[in-house]
Amino acid sequence: MIERFNGRIAEVLATTRFDSAEHLADTIKCYVTSRRKHWATVLPFRKNWSQKQPQLFKKCAHNLAGLDN
Repeated sequence: MIERFNGRIAEVLATTRFDSAEHLADTIKCYVTSRRKHWATVLPFRKNWSQKQPQLFKKCAHNLAGLDN
């Protein structure tokens, strides 16, 4: 998730011309606030979904070195 955020904020910073430090700070604050609102709505949905269908969220290890069980 951090890598995705870094990539997207880098894109915003690369494609926006800032007139001042305040403009830069406001842009970053708006972006971070919008991402927080998004995750606040997604997380309860995902938690509910994982409780209804836990098999979809079960981690499986593949291609590991060593003996098979």
